[in-house]
Amino acid sequence: MDLRYPVGQFKHNGDLTPSLIEGWIKEIEGAPALLRKAVRDLQDNQLNTPYRPDGWTVRQVVHHLADSHMNAYVRFKLALTEDNPTIKPYREEKWAELYDSRLPIEVSLVLLEALHARWVTLLRSLSAADLEKTFIHPDSGEVKVGFNIGIYAWHSCHHIAHITSLRNRLDW
Repeated sequence: MDLRYPVGQFKHNGDLTPSLIEGWIKEIEGAPALLRKAVRDLQDNQLNTPYRPDGWTVRQVVHHLADSHMNAYVRFKLALTEDNPTIKPYREEKWAELYDSRLPIEVSLVLLEALHARWVTLLRSLSAADLEKTFIHPDSGEVKVGFNIGIYAWHSCHHIAHITSLRNRLDW
């Protein structure tokens, strides 16, 4: 298994059907509970263990999910309220080194639960026209709202799998 991509890289070719979009939204909705389960009963030494050589610690992964999904939520709202806005990328590797990434993970677990509740409500309200709206990511170009739902469903699974695969490998 590739420790960097335990669930593979995000791939989608084809139509963004209503059932596909709803499946992705359900993954986003369920992610906070799956993350909480993935980190249940981990001690500080385990939380401070990298999920792979030269990778982030479990603690950093949890805080990264909060950072990333806050940015994603804002990007969705920008795309829905502006005409093809250019979003601002952020240096996630630098954010993961900031002091708040040392906080107890409960801070980000609670944040993600609240954030995902709002995000899922927003996503379920989208019309077919909303799903076609776009934003510009300076590094990857134009991104459709509907496609971006899939990216963040994958993103949740991707990072939760970093933690669960580490737990399995180390028999935690």
